[in-house]
Amino acid sequence: MKTTKPKKQRKRLHQAPLHERYRRFASPLSPELKGSHNTGSVPVRTGDTVRVMRGDYKGLEGKVTRVDRKNYRVFVEGVTREKVDGTSTPVPIHPSKVVITRLNLDDKWRKEALNRKGAGKKAELPEEKEEPKTSTESQGEEVKGQESGGT
Repeated sequence: MKTTKPKKQRKRLHQAPLHERYRRFASPLSPELKGSHNTGSVPVRTGDTVRVMRGDYKGLEGKVTRVDRKNYRVFVEGVTREKVDGTSTPVPIHPSKVVITRLNLDDKWRKEALNRKGAGKKAELPEEKEEPKTSTESQGEEVKGQESGGT
């Protein structure tokens, strides 16, 4: 955000339009998905399989049945609370408290977005890696230098 004042940050969070709220719905990916997609987090969508990492329902895994952008909450299959009258109601969970274990890739735009997001990290990896000389290679060069300089 552009401001450091907490009051203004809260105001922008609660008054954000839906297309900005979508970006704030990002959840971390599981280690397996991080490796395969080269990205750390992706916005949660209906149909993704997630594991709850915090709270009373920690460890439960299920599909996301509904995404509530107005209140910044997701609803997971199997995460329910029983009411006094005996009926069960889904429990809302903040997207930062879940880890995505399986992505719903039915949407071609989401596949393209994942490729775009991971492509930058793929491009950086080969440039950063420089092969350092091993100790045997550097010793071999020193020996060659001594031999040619001595004669």
